[in-house]
Order: sequence, then structure tokens, then C-alpha cells
Amino acid sequence: MRPIRVLIVDDSRLIRELIIEMLSADKDIIIAGEASNGSKAVQMVKELKPDIVTMDIEMPVMNGLDAIEHIMSENAVPILVVTSKNDAQTAYDAISRGALDLVQKPEVNLNGAKEFIAKIKLLSGVKVVTHIAGRRRSAGIKPLEAAVFSFEKEGGIIAIASSTGGPKALSIILSSLPSKFPFPIVIAQHISDGFVHGMAEWLNKVSKLNVKVASDGDLLTPATVYISPSEMHMKVSPSKTITFIERQQKDIYHPSCDMLLSSVADVYGKNCIGIILTGMGTDGVEGMRKIKKSGGVTIAQDEKTSVIFGMNKAAIDSGCIDRILPIEKISRDLVDIAALKQVQNHGINSV
Repeated sequence: MRPIRVLIVDDSRLIRELIIEMLSADKDIIIAGEASNGSKAVQMVKELKPDIVTMDIEMPVMNGLDAIEHIMSENAVPILVVTSKNDAQTAYDAISRGALDLVQKPEVNLNGAKEFIAKIKLLSGVKVVTHIAGRRRSAGIKPLEAAVFSFEKEGGIIAIASSTGGPKALSIILSSLPSKFPFPIVIAQHISDGFVHGMAEWLNKVSKLNVKVASDGDLLTPATVYISPSEMHMKVSPSKTITFIERQQKDIYHPSCDMLLSSVADVYGKNCIGIILTGMGTDGVEGMRKIKKSGGVTIAQDEKTSVIFGMNKAAIDSGCIDRILPIEKISRDLVDIAALKQVQNHGINSV
């Protein structure tokens, strides 16, 4: 197997040297080059054709956002954003421009080298496609208003499990749902500590729903999206409020998708809809099984639109998935299911 060729982009020489030191310790990785600004990065991607780029956001001459847009429109390559917590919201703009994932700069240290190397290896194999410059601004899909919903009677809930590639997938789903969507939505997205608030703010801007980081005791309300913080595992209580479980050092995935989805199945039964999106591993599969067993509807993102066909593939292979859909069709399905469930449960007319 040929080595993975990495281009390091950061205006800080110290950070570049640190990343190079970490990656050079692995025999399967070689450093293709390093750049101190986005303009150099665009040119070096064209000349060196690396397998993956690590990209800073705040840089002179050309910042990381513009560099990502140029690279993805001209010479598409997997891009991992390496940034600080202060740039969290901006970093998610990078996801919308084509970057695959992000990590926090303080986490890129010798102690975290193993996890960082694993992420480089994983993302370097992802097949990325060219993004037409400016496509991200169009948002493409208009919010759906296909049904008349009522908030007056008890409804259901949407529970979503996602990991690598999930933020972009979530933005496509949430930006397409109508402002009067009748159910709350709870999300467990595997994410580095310190980035969930930036993600929530970014998703709130692209969605007509109210998107927030969940707080302990939050009462679940329609047309509101509750995202679990990474520092805790989130559950739905029998009183239909948000509760948290302390994260343990041994926990591989954070927050836990299985814990959230299983609690939703226990509380809502047949009135829950479970969705498992792109990501590595098997977290969420057991929760999807519980939703299926409870009589709820289960949906998995298809292989073609997934960054990593892992969690969703495992769920599909387990036989607990009712529908396999491309990411751009999931919101349409949710509106149709929500309308149907309200008709079945309460006799509410849809149009």
C-alpha cells in the first residue's frame, strides 16, 4: 500500500512542526508539503496532489475558508480542518464549503497523536467530489411545507445518530424542514469537545427550526432541535425532558448515540422516528434496533451520500432499517411520516 501523502496548512510554524512530528511517527504517512497560507495551499494542492490536507482557518493572504472553496472547486481532495474553539462557528462554514471534519488545535498534541493519525487515515480514503464555487450559498433545497401540522395534541419525536460527515448531513436535513414541524428533534453527533456550540449556531442559521445545545431539564417542544453536548451523554426522560449521564473515560463514542436512541424508544414507543447517518463504527445500531422493536420508523442514510458508510451500514446489515434514503430525501420523508402519524393518532387532516 502506498503511503498517505499529507499537506499541512497553518500560518503557525509551531503548529505545522507539531503536526508533522505526530504524523511522521506513522510509517504509512508521509508529509507531501507545508503551506503558511491559503493561497500557497491552493497552488500546492494543484502541484503535489496530496491524499489529504489539514487546514487552518485564520491565516494571512488567503484564509482557510476561501482556500477550501478554491480547492474543492478546482482540485477536490479530503480536507480536515484543524482550528481553535474560538473559530468553531467559522469552522462549520468550512464544512459547508466541502471540508470533511474538524479537530480542535489544543487536541493536536503528542498525547492525542494516535486518534489524530487514525482520523487522517480514515478521511484520506474518502472519495470527495468537486464543489461548484458558490453552490454552498444557494442552499439548494427549499423548506418543505407539504402538510398542515397541529401542535395542540401530543405527537412524536425524531432522534438522529451521526458521526463523521454528520454536520453537513444534518444541515441538509434541518434546512429543508418546515418552520412548523410538529415534533422535537434530538441529536447525538460525535464531535470533539468545545465545538458543539459552534455547530448549533451554524445549524440554527441554516434552519427554520430553533436549534440549540440541550440543557438539563429542557422540556421537549415541537419545531426545536436539541443537540447533545459532547461532554455528556443525553437521554430523554419519561417526563419528556432532557437528562444527562456523566461521560466515562472508557467511553469510545461521545456523546452516545445508542443511549439517546434507546431512551427515545422507551419513552415514545411507536411514535418515534430514528435516523442513523454517516459515520464510523457501530454506535446507534442498538438504539435503532430498539426503535424498530418499539414500533417506530427507522431510516438510514444511503451509501452514495455518506462520507463514511459505517454506522448506517451496520444498522442496515442488522436488519432493523425500514428505509434507506439519500440525504436530500430524508426531510421529505420526515414531513410525510409526521403528517401520517398525526392523522393516525389524532385524526388531523393533511393537505
